[in-house]
Amino acid sequence: MDNQSQLKQIIHLDVDAFYPAVEVLDNPALKGKPVIVGGKKERGVVASASYEARKLGIHSAQSIAKAKRLCPDGFFLPVRMSRYQEVSRQIFEIFHRFTPLVEPLSIDEAFLDVTNSIRLFGQPGKIAKKIKETILTETGLTISAGIAPSKVVAKIASDIDKPDGLTVVYPDGVRDFLDPLPVKKMWGVGKVSQRILSHLNIHTFRDLRQTPGKILEKKFGKQGAKIKLLAMGIDERNVIPKHEVKSIGHEQTFLRDIVSLDIVQKELLALGYKVAQRMRHKHLKGKTITLKVKYFDFVQITRSRTLNESTDDGSEIYSVVCHLLKKTEVTKRPIRLLGVSLSQLSCLDIETQLSFFNQDSSFQKRQRLNTVLDLLCEKFGDKSVVPGTLLKD
Repeated sequence: MDNQSQLKQIIHLDVDAFYPAVEVLDNPALKGKPVIVGGKKERGVVASASYEARKLGIHSAQSIAKAKRLCPDGFFLPVRMSRYQEVSRQIFEIFHRFTPLVEPLSIDEAFLDVTNSIRLFGQPGKIAKKIKETILTETGLTISAGIAPSKVVAKIASDIDKPDGLTVVYPDGVRDFLDPLPVKKMWGVGKVSQRILSHLNIHTFRDLRQTPGKILEKKFGKQGAKIKLLAMGIDERNVIPKHEVKSIGHEQTFLRDIVSLDIVQKELLALGYKVAQRMRHKHLKGKTITLKVKYFDFVQITRSRTLNESTDDGSEIYSVVCHLLKKTEVTKRPIRLLGVSLSQLSCLDIETQLSFFNQDSSFQKRQRLNTVLDLLCEKFGDKSVVPGTLLKD
């Protein structure tokens, strides 16, 4: 018992079909119906689907066009990210009531290390049950939980009994729990790795666990030893409370491939201003600006430039991506997707704010203009103020 008490107690929590669930929450008439959230256009993709839609073969990252063929009577709704973020903040606030060790994986899932919360709240199963009840009461959403002594096993466990599931894997039951599962259940093993394992006649965690390490290392390199350990449920990674944001970006997939330079530049102008607005909203600036281009044949390239000073200004971002555009085959090859992102991010701290007064007048004018634009967008919506070039006749 003493040995077990020293083991980590990790809960993985994942909101059930989060985006569609929020849509049902806001419109109860959608309850029990196939709800698909994603891009509006035919060439957009599914962000998430309700369980009713999933039964019809619809899943995330699938094209909207295919989803409509599978479910022509489905309810196709646009992504309302600001609303999902609002609900996400409520959910994560509840997580933090039970432990400060909360590691977000996405907007709707996280790891919680509750090892040191047991004295206050009881055993992990009791904690997970209380979290589920609190979330249901305060948000109206259901969430599935997996409890285990390691992150990899907890994540797998949370997916076993969805929706509204609660699966506990005790330390002495890890092997029995994992052995019969298909390798596709392993966190981090993608389709390519699954095909390689299948060729080796490895189909379950038991098969993987019993495969000699030399064979796996020959096929996967150092990763081979790692997946063997994961198949045994051995995962020493700690729950890390907060991941640093590495980049902020925005991209657009087009209904029809574009070749006109004028259209490309307008799209980049819109993307640059959207990214800049998000940067300012998060009080961040970035030094490295990246242009992403996906051609009609799905070949994808990126071009980047690092500035001497960080920026959050849309016009400056647009100017740089137009320069980067010259290093692509735009106008020569049709474009399917464009994207703009900023990395090497830094916070807009007091020192940065003070340096505002040492800048030239044009810089100060842009800063004041951006402040006014942000206030107008906050009050009247993102599309209330746009560059004149983007206004249609």
